[in-house]
Order: sequence, then structure tokens, then C-alpha cells
Amino acid sequence: MVPDKILLHKKSRQLELTYGDQSYRLDAEYLRVVSPSAEVRGHGSDSGTLPSGKRYVSIDHIEAAGNYALKLLFDDGHDSGIYTWDYLHDLCVNEDKHWQEYLDALHEQGKSRDPDTQVVRLM
Repeated sequence: MVPDKILLHKKSRQLELTYGDQSYRLDAEYLRVVSPSAEVRGHGSDSGTLPSGKRYVSIDHIEAAGNYALKLLFDDGHDSGIYTWDYLHDLCVNEDKHWQEYLDALHEQGKSRDPDTQVVRLM
């Protein structure tokens, strides 16, 4: 589903997508950690890397990727994810589910949303 309007709000670090009369604002951190890139998702059978420490990441720039997607360029240098229209719509309507899965994975791996923070588990 192609959005009717796309706005990048740099100050609040959010991407706004409008579909008809429904509008969604997605945080840059969320978009960065669910990136469809090979780095995050993995290559084939190779598992990807769980991004951590991205709480303050911003989107520097957005570009059209043909007529089917957006390319988001983040201030941490990440620029390899191609966000298809269908994937972006899924991120909008299922944000709570995707975000909770990310938070659960961070907890399981002992990682933090905050940069330069190490989580130590005491047994």
C-alpha cells in the first residue's frame, strides 16, 4: 500500500506516513532497528545482527527507491535498507508487536537501547 503523503520530521526524529485519513508517526529508532537490510536481517541462512544503542538515532535523508520503496539514510551511517511500501505499511499497523519483539530480543541478549551502555546480569 503506497502512502498518500510522506513527511520527515527531523526535530522529533519521526517519519510520518499518511494512508487516506489514517496517519502514522514512526520513530527513527524503530525504523533503524527493524531495518530490512542484510546487516539486520541476515544473509540467506545467516542470522542478522540485533541493533542496540540506537535510542538517539536520526534519519538524515529519505530517497525514493524506484516506485516501490523508500531508502532511509540514518545519522549512524546505516543506509542499506530498502523499505518497500508493503513493509512500511506493516511497520505502521503492527508497530506495537514489532517494537515488543525488539525489546524482548534486547532483553534476551543483554543489550540496551542506550548507546555506550552494557547490561550486566548477576547470577
